[in-house]
Amino acid sequence: MLFVEYSSKDKGSFSQQLNAAKCLIGSGPKADLELTGWKVQKEHAELFVSNEQVFIRDFGSMFGTQVEGKKIATYGPLSPNDEISVGQYLIKVRWKRVTSGVDIRSDVASEAIVSSINHIAPLIIEKTTDLVFKNPQTAVVSSTEMSSSNGKQAPQIHVKSIPISVVIDQELLGLRREVHEKLIAAFDMRRIDIHKMEDKILRENTNTAIIEILKNMPNLPKHIDRDLLLREVRDEAIGLGLLEPLLADPTTTEIMVNSVDEIFVEKQGVLQRVPLAFSSEKAVMGIIERIVAPVGRRIDESSPLVDARLKDGSRFNAIIPPLALKGPSMTIRKFSKKKLDGTDLIRFNSASHNMVNFLQLAVKQKKNIIVSGGTGSGKTTLLNILSNFIPSEERIVTIEDAAELQLDHEHLVSLEARPGNAEGKGGVSIRDLVKNSLRMRPDRIVVGECRGGEALDMLQAMNTGHDGSLTTAHANTPRDMLARVEVMVLMSGMDLPIVAIREQVASAVDIIVQQTRFACGSRKITKITEVTGVESGKIQLQDIFEYIETGMTENHKTDGYYTACDAIPEFYEKLRSIGMQVDMSIFKKEIK
Repeated sequence: MLFVEYSSKDKGSFSQQLNAAKCLIGSGPKADLELTGWKVQKEHAELFVSNEQVFIRDFGSMFGTQVEGKKIATYGPLSPNDEISVGQYLIKVRWKRVTSGVDIRSDVASEAIVSSINHIAPLIIEKTTDLVFKNPQTAVVSSTEMSSSNGKQAPQIHVKSIPISVVIDQELLGLRREVHEKLIAAFDMRRIDIHKMEDKILRENTNTAIIEILKNMPNLPKHIDRDLLLREVRDEAIGLGLLEPLLADPTTTEIMVNSVDEIFVEKQGVLQRVPLAFSSEKAVMGIIERIVAPVGRRIDESSPLVDARLKDGSRFNAIIPPLALKGPSMTIRKFSKKKLDGTDLIRFNSASHNMVNFLQLAVKQKKNIIVSGGTGSGKTTLLNILSNFIPSEERIVTIEDAAELQLDHEHLVSLEARPGNAEGKGGVSIRDLVKNSLRMRPDRIVVGECRGGEALDMLQAMNTGHDGSLTTAHANTPRDMLARVEVMVLMSGMDLPIVAIREQVASAVDIIVQQTRFACGSRKITKITEVTGVESGKIQLQDIFEYIETGMTENHKTDGYYTACDAIPEFYEKLRSIGMQVDMSIFKKEIK
């Protein structure tokens, strides 16, 4: 039996008993000890018993787990007096083996526990509390009656699942706003030009200025963490502010700032709001400008939207008033620091082994491939993986709006488009770069994404000796992808008949890979389709592999299987005819 005592300054002290040798701590519905607060993750840490002793393991949470003030990964054995810190909570734990036949309720439900029940019962029944028990079998408070040691009967309590909304510490937010304004005034008064200072000196001067401001605030509440306040104001003034811990979290894949007090993140394909807020729109604007300035981009009322990249390669987009009605908005798409390869597609169940082998051979045989998919479906990640299948002796030219591709290739030239200046001059489009790349003697041209007239130049390149080119585009199915390419060619301004465009597309494009993001957050290759030609004015397609969706798993994840479609690609037939050993068995359809 695990006995857990936990407390916080705001909520008071509580006790909980679990008839198990494990206790999951977190803010999610699966947690046995469910705590709230923005520093507590859904599955934050775990208490477990080994050799009759209790240990604690942190699950790599953003803000960590501490034992006696020291951050730990795994720690133990724990003594009854060891204090565990998770968010705002202090936790103590002890373990006692209970023999069969002992009435746990009468043995353990002491006056202290009954007192705790009586203390938290009104909170649960009469008003929303930050602590919600969703597992009546492991909670002290349950829907059954409990007897105390003195024979009195505890009140009957019916626990309901109360939805938890994101709560922002308004007191700390107000103090941050006040200190931030005083910091700006102090820099202005001293006539300090922060743009010309080195990072190290700027950080030291900012620290000194904030410490001085805090000393001159006698009414600063004693319970406010001054170090935290200093750090948050400093990061917001000269760094990326609240975004820094979110960017540092390896589980975060996307960060979305809708307004100063609405911040969402994507983790494992699931969107969730975080209880953070910027002090002002001015602070958000400062962060945007600090991101776009080093990469030669600009944002102001005359140019209120911008694409850029962070130092770690993450993709950044910002849009400001008057276009953004709720204030400055930012979107950051993080990319994995680890360069993924084909084995990772199999490991994440994003493709089958046969599909990866087929794509690898298709790239090596210089087939022109378009990766199709919706927003956030993983097109760029898949393009990265496919690009790394290109043999090392070949010369690659990559062309992007904002550099995102991370190719592990020796002979590589990376080009990035440039927007026009305030007068609308000096801009270099992707189309200009595609035309220029043809004069750079490329073996392969990789375009990050086709959105417009550059599709025509890309088709021309594919048809004029630059086989093995790769690109991505937005579409929901391979058939829709072809229609999109036709429209993009027309966007080039060339008045070409549809029949001519379709013949160009059918001649240039060999394979379309459809990438899909499901509602559960998982990303999979759902179709690999071959373009076989034009017949009666219509482009003919042949599915090679597909993903068959069969339902949902117990964890509410999309369930299904990958299968071939009993169709052999034309280039495989050609390879076999010239004597190359190829595995034809991978194209046999599976039925489950």
